[in-house]
Amino acid sequence: MSLQKVRPSLLRALLGSAAILTMGGTAAQAAEPVLQTEQSDVITLPAYSPHTILVEDAVYTHNKDGRVYVVDADKGKLLGMVQAAYNANMALTPDAKRIYVAETTWERGNRGARNDLLAEYDASTLKLTSDEKLPARALVTPKKNDFALNADGSRSYVYQMSPSNAVEVVDNAAHKVTQTVEIPGCALVYPWGNSGFSSLCADGTLANVNLGADGKVGMTHTAPFFEPDKDGIFEQSPTVAADGTAYFISYSGMVYPTKMGENSTVEKPWSLQEGAGLKAAPDSSKPFEVTWRPGGWQIAALHKASHQMYVLMHKGTFWTHKDNGTEVWVYDMQTHKRIRRYPLKVASNLVGVTQDEHPLMFTANEDNGDFFVSDALTGKPLRTMKALGTSLIFTVAPGEG
Repeated sequence: MSLQKVRPSLLRALLGSAAILTMGGTAAQAAEPVLQTEQSDVITLPAYSPHTILVEDAVYTHNKDGRVYVVDADKGKLLGMVQAAYNANMALTPDAKRIYVAETTWERGNRGARNDLLAEYDASTLKLTSDEKLPARALVTPKKNDFALNADGSRSYVYQMSPSNAVEVVDNAAHKVTQTVEIPGCALVYPWGNSGFSSLCADGTLANVNLGADGKVGMTHTAPFFEPDKDGIFEQSPTVAADGTAYFISYSGMVYPTKMGENSTVEKPWSLQEGAGLKAAPDSSKPFEVTWRPGGWQIAALHKASHQMYVLMHKGTFWTHKDNGTEVWVYDMQTHKRIRRYPLKVASNLVGVTQDEHPLMFTANEDNGDFFVSDALTGKPLRTMKALGTSLIFTVAPGEG
């Protein structure tokens, strides 16, 4: 119909509606954002401070996606990450410039040809600088001593079981395996100096492997110093490659101070419980006695300069050595006495410390992946990184090796 036949009131209403629609459309067009061209960039991390640490997340629910986090513990900030697939192990060089990850992948995800690899990353750019294929590696739950570096970081030691127990020795500059050392009846690697390592053996001894400049391998054994079936040793006991210091801790809480070398020496053990004014805990001959015992995964950490060791402790029977710690006990390793005691708000499967004059202490919530940073000298909680990962299992701080 023509506008002449429309009633004046209706015409005014129609024209008003049209004006509103026109104004609304104009406003909508004006508000539409202009998309900017994305500019990609690459960030380089600054030199690592004593509080720039690595945290391994095994991601057990889908461990093909394991990773190593680079964390600024002063700010509680995640700086970056690198891949660490299928029960990987990792290490940081003494100068904190390279990260090594020993990992395993399969050609078609979870099947096909298996590849055991040693990846090297630039610690500042997190770029892959070498991706070496290994003859084999032990595909077991990650521990620091499945894979380790020598004192100056020039060699990698990769523990393997294919099928016999052995260690692959890798020249990190040449990126190649230089020799395979058989260690029958023994396992893991505890480096000392630049040319040797020790391994724990099933007969209660320590095997000591010396790698000669001529390529020849020398091996000695200590006398048996523990009874594996009666009071086993925690494989994750703290050691120092630079001077061969080790403190092997037993399930009951006995500490065996050790000087590793071509002919390692093991001193008389002392009790964590007696160092805290308690009765020594019994071994497996009395398995049901409840007392304070060490336990967890990364059960202890050593602050080298102060000769202080941080140990996860919990109340339990003998076979609770994998139970998380409800407290951290700090020991003077020269007097063998407990000097501090930190109750934890959340039981932890790991404890770590930095190596500076103002050290930080790390614990974690195994259930939800929260990561806790505390003052190592007072135990005071400083910050929490919520849900940092899925399966946080151990930490590495610059200078701890």
